[in-house]
Amino acid sequence: MYNYDEEMNSSGQQFQLPGWIACAPFEEYLGMQVEEAKDGRAVLTMPFKLKLAQGVGLMHGGAITSLADTAVAMAIKSILPEGSDFVTVDLHLKFFAAVREGSVRAVARAIPKDERKIVGEAEIFNGDTKVAEFSAFFIVKATV
Repeated sequence: MYNYDEEMNSSGQQFQLPGWIACAPFEEYLGMQVEEAKDGRAVLTMPFKLKLAQGVGLMHGGAITSLADTAVAMAIKSILPEGSDFVTVDLHLKFFAAVREGSVRAVARAIPKDERKIVGEAEIFNGDTKVAEFSAFFIVKATV
């Protein structure tokens, strides 16, 4: 099993994000950009790229799922103290339309249920067309 905590970058330092609300390397690879993240709401965009296409040239569902999950995570980060540790434990995505070009935009919100449980929702658009709806359940690690 790969241990991410032990991975070092080329300068010998452990990986760190440039800021609390920032895209990780995987998200940057997909081309995600944080347009907004405040007050439990986030908007992220991601361009259609051929390297994100599946076999018939449509944007891969996994890329869209990653955008939705990341958008909700950024919405959660906008309401939690910096450095909080939380994880996605359950997610659902319902597709309505295919993406063939342009970019996708995820509009997400975080809905706290208690101090350790948060529900996230996102709608994903390609232009004015709703591509998908996403919902997920997150757990915040207890502080000691």
